[in-house]
Amino acid sequence: MIQTQSYLDVADNSGARKLMCIRVLGTGNRKYANVGDIIIAVVKEAVPNMPLKRSEVVRAVVVRTRREMKRDNGMILRFDGNAAVIVNQEGNPRGTRIFGPVARELREYESARIVSSAPEVL
Repeated sequence: MIQTQSYLDVADNSGARKLMCIRVLGTGNRKYANVGDIIIAVVKEAVPNMPLKRSEVVRAVVVRTRREMKRDNGMILRFDGNAAVIVNQEGNPRGTRIFGPVARELREYESARIVSSAPEVL
């Protein structure tokens, strides 16, 4: 569960290292984001000489959460940290590589490009 003011690691090579969630997108006034949800975030830490700079507002898709997810078959899935992939307005990733595992649930949320470029899908 990601909410406003939550810090996330960036799981791609777009140039940002840390994000802070400032808004959860969706219908109504949603408080929490789970895997596959789109958030509005601000870049808190960035690599020098890269396209993304500090204090830039971006869209991101949540790919890992510390909060456990329960699948229909009874399996519980939990990651070590919260992570997101920065996307553009159309939903395509801004980076060219994805680091670390991502959840299989991303296929259901029109994030197929993230799933296809991830090294491991759990």
